Amino acid sequence: MIKSLRSVEWPTLVLIAACYVVWALATTALAEMSVIAAIGTTALAIAFHGSLTHEIIHGHPFRNKTLNHALVFPTLTLVIPLARFRDTHMAHHMDAELTDPYDDPESNYFDPKVWKRLPRVAQRALNANNTLAGRLILGPLISQIAFLTTDYRAARAGDARVISGWLWHIPQAGIVSWWLLSVGSMPLWAYGLAIYGGISILKIRTFLEHQAHERASGRTVIIEDRGPLAFMFLNNNFHVVHHMHPDLPWYSLPKRYFENSERYLARNGGYVYRSYRAIFQQYFLRRKDPVPHPLRDPQV
Repeated sequence: MIKSLRSVEWPTLVLIAACYVVWALATTALAEMSVIAAIGTTALAIAFHGSLTHEIIHGHPFRNKTLNHALVFPTLTLVIPLARFRDTHMAHHMDAELTDPYDDPESNYFDPKVWKRLPRVAQRALNANNTLAGRLILGPLISQIAFLTTDYRAARAGDARVISGWLWHIPQAGIVSWWLLSVGSMPLWAYGLAIYGGISILKIRTFLEHQAHERASGRTVIIEDRGPLAFMFLNNNFHVVHHMHPDLPWYSLPKRYFENSERYLARNGGYVYRSYRAIFQQYFLRRKDPVPHPLRDPQV
């Protein structure tokens, strides 16, 4: 029994509980005092829940998968099923396929052939989406459209995992909907804005996590930030370390990196930023890279 308790990653468990408390208070008491404050606080809770869900997917805080998934069963975003997030994210962890427009579900690159066929308005939106400002404003909408379109096509083709993931989403979203309609004081339009804001916050983390590079090992970033955003993202800014050691809990990533920083930076070819502030300064209104994948032959 004692050994079992010691194996629990208590910092993660405490943060999960705290996240639900903040979310519950924001959608009830705070919403009665100030809808604006409630939207902002709920957005932060939703974003943090996304980071915690990422930890769950990688086997934390329990060794038991069922217990882990039960902790984040309520889908606070209402628009991203847990099972689909799990499946697409684990596919993303096939490092040999990172940034591939077809094989990496989290890639923001397009096949150059597909890019050429897109309407001009779509190209402009996607180019804007490759600036940080654009990713914050347009990113949640663009990624959700792409996600829903892909899953719809897969479901129509009879993909059992996609269909199952969306069926399980019904009770997951139902719990949150019941709370909002029966217990909460936040208007549904306000919660919709909080969802958009929460996903937008997470787009800061994913903005330049990966780059096109001939070597798979050179595609993943390190952001040496230890501030509020690093906490919001549970240190996933030390992204090379996470990809190399996906079983490490969030609170072990900085120490592992700073003890071996030369090794990790040699591995990713020096793809590093000192802080999120530096990223905002450099890319807020400037495109980080082209949307068509620069290493794919447009003629192939």
